[in-house]
Amino acid sequence: MRIELNYGRGTLPVDLPDDLQVTVVRKPSMPLLPAPAAAVRAALAAPTGLPPLTQFARGRNSACILICDITRPVPNGLLLRPLIEALAASGIAHDRITVLVATGMHRPNLGAELAELVGDPWVLAHVAVENHDANDDDAHDDLGSTPHGTPIKLDRRFTRAAVKIVTGLVEPHFMAGYSGGRKVIAPGIAHRDTITTFHSHRFMADPRADNLVLDGNPLHREQLAIAQLLGPVFGVNTVLDEHRRLAFVNAGELIASHLGAVAVTERSARVVLPHRFQTVVTSAAGYPLDKTYYQTVKGMVSPLGILVAGGTLVIASACEEGLGSRHFAAAQQQLVALGPAAFVRTLEPKRFADIDEWQTQMQVKPMRAGQVQLYTTGLDAAALALTGVSRTESVAAAVAASVAQSGDRRVAIVPEGPYVVPVCATG
Repeated sequence: MRIELNYGRGTLPVDLPDDLQVTVVRKPSMPLLPAPAAAVRAALAAPTGLPPLTQFARGRNSACILICDITRPVPNGLLLRPLIEALAASGIAHDRITVLVATGMHRPNLGAELAELVGDPWVLAHVAVENHDANDDDAHDDLGSTPHGTPIKLDRRFTRAAVKIVTGLVEPHFMAGYSGGRKVIAPGIAHRDTITTFHSHRFMADPRADNLVLDGNPLHREQLAIAQLLGPVFGVNTVLDEHRRLAFVNAGELIASHLGAVAVTERSARVVLPHRFQTVVTSAAGYPLDKTYYQTVKGMVSPLGILVAGGTLVIASACEEGLGSRHFAAAQQQLVALGPAAFVRTLEPKRFADIDEWQTQMQVKPMRAGQVQLYTTGLDAAALALTGVSRTESVAAAVAASVAQSGDRRVAIVPEGPYVVPVCATG
């Protein structure tokens, strides 16, 4: 049988023997919005917990709209122009509206990539579109600390805007439970001190810092504490189906509207299976998430709920941009040199995490769970050595070797990677 895994801008075909017992793990079919543009405008006109956007913004003189960076396939081309037009209709001039890319600690999105991200030339022609820089001390307002000691420093283009708008895609997130909403603020437009605090070991090692978990999740708790300091924030939330088509959009008060989208995502993203598997095949979700090995770690963590202890996890990721940041490369070098247990011990005393080492900390989870086999066409020999996992020349060959070793012909395939979180019915 042939399976197509999300890979780069297309798919990776994998041919497997017909005598394998293959379980393909996908989202259930989602009803699609027949007129996405009209659905967006309807959401802005009938938000949850706030007046319609034109009324919400009336009498105010500036606005900042947050969008996710290139690693998230948010349908910005559908969202931004209606938002800007609503703000203009309320009396805010175009030159007082900023679209701010919530990069967190990621690199900026520029040139053709920025145009792709925004998705609408009209937006680039009418308003300023700028990138957040977490390392620019002077660009942030210091708002104090959360009750749990996280410093709150946020991009002043957002904190000082009279109208604050957050857009995003609500999907599973392997640390914060779900993406979107409050997460676009922190880490999205937070200073490095904020980001490196709640990405430190004491937060990341908490078992509730996991996919599909909000209750008791320490990252979610800190994000809520930060967002609630900002006064009314207008949120726009989207949910996509397996083919990146708009299945749901809502708007309104940031936290309430986000939870509404979370409920929709939870029904589609959590897939319950009757047993675990010795062999699990997955992807890093294809473009844009699989541009780097850094983001690939998400795909390794999401299916661990159905992997037998000591089993084999095979993941396909294009990694067309290579490993990731130099900071991540340094953390991976430490992981390879020290081994997982010793590496994690170096993290425990730190108040501030080193940049991007949190992703390496998360990679320890699949390394402890079983054997990780990586298929990629984007990493050179030096980068492959820093992954800390094994490379396979063929997904099919890795499956064959795992089946031969375990004697179990049952194989789970998760084509969409971390956008689907399979769990075992027996816990």
